[in-house]
Amino acid sequence: MVRTSMWSASIAFLGLSSAYAHAGIICHEGYQVVQGREISTPYCNDNYVAAVARKHGMDVSDSAVRNSPSVKDEVCRWAGHDPRIKEYCNSVDGADPDR
Repeated sequence: MVRTSMWSASIAFLGLSSAYAHAGIICHEGYQVVQGREISTPYCNDNYVAAVARKHGMDVSDSAVRNSPSVKDEVCRWAGHDPRIKEYCNSVDGADPDR
């Protein structure tokens, strides 16, 4: 009986902690909200680049932009002229001079 209770408690804890992990990062237009303040982070910057690109008609996911520099370059060539994301793209033509 005690073993079953401990197992149930463990499962409940894991379920709650994984739900919390998904709600851990809150972004607002390219900025991560941390304790009520907005901080520019690459994670939220890339999510915003993807969101703006979708508004321009491009079919791209947040994770694709975050995980693939070539996808981000393509998105920046497509929508990098938009003033909302211009600062998150390395250049309007998508080229990254640091690579």
